[in-house]
Amino acid sequence: MSAGKAVAILIVDDEPPIRRFLRSSLAAAGYHVIESEDAAGALRLLAAEKPDVIILDLGLPDRSGFDLIPEIRNISTVPIVVLSARHDEHSKVEALDLGADDYVGKPFGMAELMARLRAALRHAFQVQGEIPVFSSGDLSIDLVRRRVTRGGSEIKLTPKEFDLLHHLVVHAGKVLTHRQLLREIWGPAHSEDVQYLRVLVRGLRHKLEPDPTRPTHVLTETGVGYRLQLPPEH
Repeated sequence: MSAGKAVAILIVDDEPPIRRFLRSSLAAAGYHVIESEDAAGALRLLAAEKPDVIILDLGLPDRSGFDLIPEIRNISTVPIVVLSARHDEHSKVEALDLGADDYVGKPFGMAELMARLRAALRHAFQVQGEIPVFSSGDLSIDLVRRRVTRGGSEIKLTPKEFDLLHHLVVHAGKVLTHRQLLREIWGPAHSEDVQYLRVLVRGLRHKLEPDPTRPTHVLTETGVGYRLQLPPEH
C-alpha cells in the first residue's frame, strides 16, 4: 500500500446483506471496499485491484473457500481473514493450514473483525522485512541477538523455547496452528505431537508472563493453535 492511499479490502461473500453491512462499516472507517460474490470474481479483482487484505467466506456458490485459499496463495501473499458460519475447530485449522491469516466466526462483532483486520495488515507490512526487535509492554525480544528481557531483566530461554518465540514474533498477531508450529520446530515427523508443543508453551509462559495462568502475550486459540498478541496501537 502506497502512502496516502486508502487500504483496499476485498470482500468475498455471496450474501448481499453481509456485503452491505461490511461495506458501510468499513467505508465509514476509511477503507476502500471492493466486493465479489464468488471465487471467480475474487480472483479477477485480486489481479486487477491488488487489495491489501481479503475477507473471505468459505461457502461460495462456484467454489469452496477451502479451494480458493491455496489458489490465492499461489499468486499472492495478501492477508486473508476468513469470515464464516462454520465454527468447528477442523474448519478453522484447515483454513489456517491452507494459508489464511485469521478466522472470525459468524455472527460476528464489527469491533473484533476490525481488530483482526488491523492485526493482519500490520503483520503483512512487518513481514516484508523481519523486525529485529519486538516490544510489548515491558517485554522485549531481540531476534538478532537472541535476547529476551522483561522489565529490563534478561530471561534465559532454551533453544526450543526461543525457536517457538521466534516463529510467534515473525508472525505476530497471526494464528499459527499446532501443525504449523510442530513442523517448524521439530520437523514433519512430529506434526501431530501436540503435547510437545503444549509443554513448550507452558514453559515459555512461565518465563514471559507476569501471571502464566492468565497469559497476555502468548494466547491460545482453543483447539487450533497460538498467537503472539500485538502491542496496543498508539
